[in-house]
Amino acid sequence: MAQQWRSRLVTAVATVTAAGVGTVLVAAAPAGAADTGALPYSGTTSVGVHNAYEKDKYTYFADALDSGASLLELDVWAKYSGGWRVAHDGPLANDNNCENASSPAELRSRPRNQSLARLPGRHARLARRQPRAPAGADQDRDEGRLRKATAAAGLAQFDALVTRELGDALYRPGDLAAYHATLDDAVRGGGWPARDALAGKFLIHLIPGTVEESNPFDTLWTDREYAAHLRDLAAAGRLGDATAFPAVHRAAAGDPRTRYADASLRPWFVVFDGDASAYVSGGIDTAWYARHGYLLVMTDAHAVAPAISPTDPTQAQALDRVALLAAERASVVTSDWTRLPSVLSAVLPRG
Repeated sequence: MAQQWRSRLVTAVATVTAAGVGTVLVAAAPAGAADTGALPYSGTTSVGVHNAYEKDKYTYFADALDSGASLLELDVWAKYSGGWRVAHDGPLANDNNCENASSPAELRSRPRNQSLARLPGRHARLARRQPRAPAGADQDRDEGRLRKATAAAGLAQFDALVTRELGDALYRPGDLAAYHATLDDAVRGGGWPARDALAGKFLIHLIPGTVEESNPFDTLWTDREYAAHLRDLAAAGRLGDATAFPAVHRAAAGDPRTRYADASLRPWFVVFDGDASAYVSGGIDTAWYARHGYLLVMTDAHAVAPAISPTDPTQAQALDRVALLAAERASVVTSDWTRLPSVLSAVLPRG
């Protein structure tokens, strides 16, 4: 048996350097915009790619990391027998663009269809070791979605894997919490660092998988499970072990965290994730998210009326859509605009 997680790994790169694939680029602010690097991380809007692990999106995951995108989404199947497989439709086999590279020279040359252990941390570490000239002004952020193997043990294994692969390049819940009791206290009492301060860091947030949400026999979804994991680690003085942020999935009016009957879980959610059209047209007060410093991921940006192509809009259409959703207080907007690197690298002031 297996359970599906969906994860988003975010890499915040706020300076242009001669670093490697996926860590070099920072989006230039558009003409007349404020310096986005000096804004709080929660005060900017950037762009991501849906299902960036699929081969029809990028031939290799290194290409996704080098795209300038601010969010790369992964579908991960956690097997009860151990390990995590990356694929869209099922847990039986890996089906992705991650390759088995062990040196920078091997990137874009090795067999693909690797497990989560090779993606994306291995690529990120190899990329940092591969000198490259700056490719312009871009920003690379990466977000992913994930699920459990065996309750607390599975979550500990996941944290250990992510720690091993990303190490001090990871921005953890404990980094945000600092001396605060919960993540909610932290974002209300000081908030996220400036974007420039997160240069080279990765941030992961987790939401339930599509299969997970449609399974009537699954009563413990990823969001609740990881929030409880954070709560329990904090109580034990070990919040620094955690590697990811659970996200409230699907747009809802008011405070969506009230859906969790266990009120002790609510302060551990500071990331929210849902359909862009629902936020824009559903009577939802998106100012509430920005006011409290919460991150708001708006998916299917292309579908907001008037709809534009999910894959091949003009650059002007896509940039206009990003600007529209920035005004609607999105932190990250996602679609499948893989052919528009100048759009993927865009970073705007939020609101």
